[in-house]
Amino acid sequence: MGNGYLRFAALGDSTTVGLGDPVPGGGWRGWARLLAESLRTSYDVSFCNVAVSGATAGVVRERQLDEALAHRPDLASLLVGVNDTLRSTWDPERLRADLLHVAGALTDGGATLMTVRWHDHGALLGLPRVLTRPMGERIAVVNEVYDELHAAYGGLRLDLALMPEVLDRTCWSIDRFHPSELGHRALARAWAERLQAEGYDFPLPGREPCGGCPPSWRRDVAWMVTEGAPWFGRRARDLGPWAVRRALAAAR
Repeated sequence: MGNGYLRFAALGDSTTVGLGDPVPGGGWRGWARLLAESLRTSYDVSFCNVAVSGATAGVVRERQLDEALAHRPDLASLLVGVNDTLRSTWDPERLRADLLHVAGALTDGGATLMTVRWHDHGALLGLPRVLTRPMGERIAVVNEVYDELHAAYGGLRLDLALMPEVLDRTCWSIDRFHPSELGHRALARAWAERLQAEGYDFPLPGREPCGGCPPSWRRDVAWMVTEGAPWFGRRARDLGPWAVRRALAAAR
């Protein structure tokens, strides 16, 4: 695919915001920006990241979609759904409706979709399987929706469960929910490989850390105290009682 003007919109939650990949002076970079930077070596890229930490599929539909459509993207990444599984308001039918609406609007606008199949986040937390199984069941439902979405609208997709980096601890932040800089680089590179297979001509993003903040246990601990622990606390209050009930029912 020849060089030219390329519009890229990134929609989703904290993974697309870039949490886990800090930059000097504050803020986050993340896989989407890394990918955009690599594309810029060959294309005139207009990059729009409308992702928001904590976003659900409904938030993407209500608060991100219009801005993304206004960007008139050629490429549109849609990575969301995990936060839906962590809430007591979990509603598979609403999730399906929201994701299909967003995907349809983006493709109708001329964008090539970039979507994922999620890995089992709960399995990485080191908790007893009886507690993480309920979350895994919800992730499976989200993946079924993404399968339907891909069958209906096509595009590119990445099966995270098949990426060896998912099992590499260095590719995860201290919370094991968000990629580290290495994890974000692995995501950017995997997407770049798929774009190259579609005819895009540009160099792959590098695998090694470059230009971000070096790893720091002090920064990791500070993040866990100020951001991570409160987040886990909110999710525990929201999802915990349901998970415990499911675990007790499964043990009977």
